[in-house]
Amino acid sequence: MQTVVDAISEPRRREILRLIQGRELAAGQIAARFDVTRPTISQHLTVLKNAGLVSERRDGTRRLYRTRPEGLTELQSFLDAFWGDSLERLKLAVEQEGRKGRVARAAESN
Repeated sequence: MQTVVDAISEPRRREILRLIQGRELAAGQIAARFDVTRPTISQHLTVLKNAGLVSERRDGTRRLYRTRPEGLTELQSFLDAFWGDSLERLKLAVEQEGRKGRVARAAESN
């Protein structure tokens, strides 16, 4: 999981992931979107690939990249453990407030 966190901690890598989410792009197409050199983007792609966040497919001399959402599964599970409890507590609090509101409105109408 630490490799994934380290990989997505860099803003350009997160932008690369957004760019290739749901579509496959060549390294050159990805690099064209940034104000850094192609070798720099290649290094970012290597980090993302090593973290399991992107897949690489060769098509002749081109390398095509696409996100691997399953690469975030472990991190998502870790975060869900925190959010799951918080969201459940929030849901219960909202439901409780809703019940209080209904009771108060019913009392006012009587």
